[in-house]
Amino acid sequence: MLKKKISLILLLIFALFLAACGGDDKDINQASDHTASDSETEEVADEGLWDEIKAAGEITVATSGTLIAASFYDENDELTGYDVEVAKEIARRLDLDIHFEIMGIDSMFSAINSGRVDLAMNDIEATEVRKQQFNFSDPYKYSHAVMAVRESDLSGIHSLEDLEGKKAGGGATTIYSQIAEHFGAEVVTYGNANNEAYLRDVSTGRTDVVINDYYLTTFGVAAFPDFDLTVHPDIAFHPSEQAVVMKKGEDQLTEVINQVLKEMREDGTLTEIAIKFYQEDASVQKDQEIETVEGLEL
Repeated sequence: MLKKKISLILLLIFALFLAACGGDDKDINQASDHTASDSETEEVADEGLWDEIKAAGEITVATSGTLIAASFYDENDELTGYDVEVAKEIARRLDLDIHFEIMGIDSMFSAINSGRVDLAMNDIEATEVRKQQFNFSDPYKYSHAVMAVRESDLSGIHSLEDLEGKKAGGGATTIYSQIAEHFGAEVVTYGNANNEAYLRDVSTGRTDVVINDYYLTTFGVAAFPDFDLTVHPDIAFHPSEQAVVMKKGEDQLTEVINQVLKEMREDGTLTEIAIKFYQEDASVQKDQEIETVEGLEL
């Protein structure tokens, strides 16, 4: 009888042990499922914009199509220019198709943040303030600011301080408009207007000045010889660097773009494209002293 009771007790203990083991297996399986799920979530989270671009086989770039020499339509109605051709070459080297979204500069930053475009390339300056909000590539162009004024009277401007009370044509959010306002000018804003609209207004007196990039202004003024226009001969200021703009935090894409730009710089492609559109090498920094605008966070 005692033996029978002992046997029953042992059987009960063994059964409880098996039940406990079974519960552990279930918990382990559940833990494994959670681990796999967590890993999948982390993998999805780690997939950045570069992975999406590779999967799609296409990169989308915002540009204006209105900047002579940088982003414009030629006589065959083909989109071209320094920024456009650099973008095309980046896409070619990455084995990607490229799609351009035409828009004004004031729309480009929101288009990047919304995911409508992957990059923006439109002679966009990489400033310290913008770098806090977006990723920028290494520079692919170096320049400085100048003024387009009336040739007949220089629009009454002989120094930056003379901008006070003048009307300056420009985009609402551009660095050049910020500089104009800093010196007391009234900014007259445009949509995605072309060079002719800006420069004609200076010539006719509707505005007094357009502050812009040295290369763009030089070629813009030369394109309209019948206008009362010149590049101000005595005022050069605000050294600048232009770069590819990307969404903040897209570090992998930034590294990929930088590697391609490095290769293009080393094999002379950037220089070749720059000379084609600017007749000089805008891809390298010049050894010249340019006045820096003080007291303005850009």
